[in-house]
Amino acid sequence: MEIPYIVTPRKDTGLFNAKIAIWLFLASEVMLFGGFFSAYVFLRIGADYPWPERALPVLPGLINTFVLIGSSVTVVFAWASLKMRQWRKFQFFMGITVACAVLFMGLKSIEYYVKLHHQAVRLNDYTIIEGHLGKEMEDGKPVLDHNGNEIEENQIVVDVSGLTFNTVRFHKAWVEEFLSQAEHRHSKIVVAADVTAVTAEGQAPEMIVKAGEPLSVELLERIQKVHLAARSHNGALRTAALRDEWKTAKTANPGKKGWQISSEVNIDAEALAPKLLSEIGTVAFKVDPPAHFDFKPRDIREADSQSRLRDDTVVEGKLLASPMVFHSVDAIDFQFLAMKAVERGQDPMEVIENCWLIKNNAFAKEAWEWNKGQVAKIEKELIDKYKINEETGKPNREPTATERYRIGWKDFVAKADGVDRTNEKIRIKEEFFGPDYVGREDRHTFAHLSIPREEVRFTSKFSPAWNTYYAIYFTITGLHGLHVIGGALVLAFYLFFGRKMYDTNPEWLTNRVEIGGLFWHFVDLIWIFAFPIFYLM
Repeated sequence: MEIPYIVTPRKDTGLFNAKIAIWLFLASEVMLFGGFFSAYVFLRIGADYPWPERALPVLPGLINTFVLIGSSVTVVFAWASLKMRQWRKFQFFMGITVACAVLFMGLKSIEYYVKLHHQAVRLNDYTIIEGHLGKEMEDGKPVLDHNGNEIEENQIVVDVSGLTFNTVRFHKAWVEEFLSQAEHRHSKIVVAADVTAVTAEGQAPEMIVKAGEPLSVELLERIQKVHLAARSHNGALRTAALRDEWKTAKTANPGKKGWQISSEVNIDAEALAPKLLSEIGTVAFKVDPPAHFDFKPRDIREADSQSRLRDDTVVEGKLLASPMVFHSVDAIDFQFLAMKAVERGQDPMEVIENCWLIKNNAFAKEAWEWNKGQVAKIEKELIDKYKINEETGKPNREPTATERYRIGWKDFVAKADGVDRTNEKIRIKEEFFGPDYVGREDRHTFAHLSIPREEVRFTSKFSPAWNTYYAIYFTITGLHGLHVIGGALVLAFYLFFGRKMYDTNPEWLTNRVEIGGLFWHFVDLIWIFAFPIFYLM
């Protein structure tokens, strides 16, 4: 039986099946993205921190806007070419559409790469510093982790003398990292004491691991296997004993509810003890000789003598100075600090000038003084243009919080060039990849900065973890990017594999391209909303 209206539209509605389906699908998509955009509005209105404004590079977003608009035009031309039965023109215009999708995702991937490699830190006083971290160096070369990646200077350093692993939760990658760091520092990680266990009922304890045996993932897995087998066996015994106790209690108390006799149901621990096997929950290792180990801040809860990793590994050893070192600081933001000062009824300018960064870094102090001069110029220009309000005695227009309290990388460039912040000259490459640290290093445009660990409140890349702005940004643009990839794959399928469909029935392919075009227009429309919200506001 042939399904009707696959190619030929219904006479009463003028629609074929796929067009009805795509409109229903797009209706659900409108609700999906409508929910996300509504969430953005509420997050921004209710934000308890200064919401980022124009935090994204405008030029790549603007180019991507024109790219998608252009691709929406070419996909219509491709459909019209099929209507006129011009296969070569269809290939040309559809090829441009797919190429535009590739270009869009290429620019978006550059933007993501730059953000996910850009570091930010919030100090205890709510000063925010942005830039790029330095790399740990040894003998003039970057230090590598066990995966061959360079280690950033944002590590918690502990002089480790011992490690105690949770035999169920240990993270294999961290074990391999411990071994790599120990080898690099000419140290060994070995079992601290013999590990014995009863592995069968009625038998004497047997040796599981001998003291001095070196750490390995296989060793921990062997201990884990013994532990899990014992835990399973002991659990079954306790369950069986508890069932027997309940039967006895119910027999002795006929007619009573379970909650009435629950206090009388107790397992005889002494009688059960000889039958239980040894559960090895943890195993201790010693580091011989003690060595300095690096840990990522998000992985460890540091303490003076005993720290703990997220997998419950206990790290024995003295916590060392672990500064966070920026190779290049490209932004200093006092907006959060100023907001907190206002909440406390303090003068923001006074609080800023007494904060840790201004007091301990000459470059930051100099940049702040330069910024105050720039703000004064802006204030004068606004007064000259918009005048003073006669009723309140205040200017009708004032500099924004971003202009007052944020010194961005373009401001650092303007300061180094000796021009006002509105006249800085930015290279085209920098509009895509951020500041050119190497090219501007000779003029000391960007500062090096070492921040004591005790001054750090929170640190993150510009990822969803940094704040809700980036969380919703990556959610919406990431989902939109998946739609671009999905739509491009469908249109590419029609381009490269649609000839057979075209030869069978040209109208069949024409209808399919029309459906794909409708989806592509929707993808374009979503970006038209996303671009001003994220890039211009």
